[in-house]
Amino acid sequence: MTKRLGNKNNKSKEMSFLDHLEDLRWHLIRATLAVMVLACIAFLAKDFIFDVLLFGPKNPDFPTYKLLCKIATNIGLEDSFCFTEEQFRIQSRTMAGQFSAHIWTSIMAGFIIAFPYVLYEFWKFISPGLHDNERNTSRGFIVIASLLFFIGVLFGYYVVTPLSINFLGSYRVSDQVFNDFDLSSYIGLVRASVIASGLIFELPILIYFLTKVGLVTPKFLRKYRKFALVIVLIISAVITPPDIASQVIVSVPVIILYEISIFISKAVIRKQKRKEKTHG
Repeated sequence: MTKRLGNKNNKSKEMSFLDHLEDLRWHLIRATLAVMVLACIAFLAKDFIFDVLLFGPKNPDFPTYKLLCKIATNIGLEDSFCFTEEQFRIQSRTMAGQFSAHIWTSIMAGFIIAFPYVLYEFWKFISPGLHDNERNTSRGFIVIASLLFFIGVLFGYYVVTPLSINFLGSYRVSDQVFNDFDLSSYIGLVRASVIASGLIFELPILIYFLTKVGLVTPKFLRKYRKFALVIVLIISAVITPPDIASQVIVSVPVIILYEISIFISKAVIRKQKRKEKTHG
């Protein structure tokens, strides 16, 4: 990738490797500052972040549980997804446990909210190395990537997290064992579910760029669709509790994203061939 800097005389000079590093450093600094500023705001909004957002999925009146209970009741599985009281308590067993949870949760929230700006800084770094037509065709990158990320975050929060909490929170090996989970363990589950889902939903964007650089083709994606399905099931098993219903629910949107990625890859190849014919 080659960047060029314009001077006052509209002349340009090629950036050296050290110039690239300096440029990258400032992009990283600005992105980090954005995350930290929003993390500070999240830190001040402690009651909303914890009582409403983080601890919401453990409450019986969470919207996902109401919907799943209604569906489960209609198919005769109400014991699986319906409950009227909290099935576990959350505790902190270390002196700095609650403060550390507050800090790291605020940083996580700052990153999620600042994700579009982080992408913007990344795009500003790589875009000068692209041709004008490549910049024009990729102009919606930030909007689409951010939209997919936030959809993934919502999917992780409203689907993956409740399924995990409902299964793991009610699972017992004996009536003599009480479920009192550590605060860091609970937050870690929510964080992993939300962030992992957000990143998984970036699959079409990843396939787009891999196709652009020639590492992936629609033929390749169709040929290895069966292997991709296995990988999807493995990923679903990692970010969800080990029950078939949860894995199927999580796998469906990921498989849909994979099929959309094949269509995107096909469109990129078609456009590249059309361009080659035009210039040829």
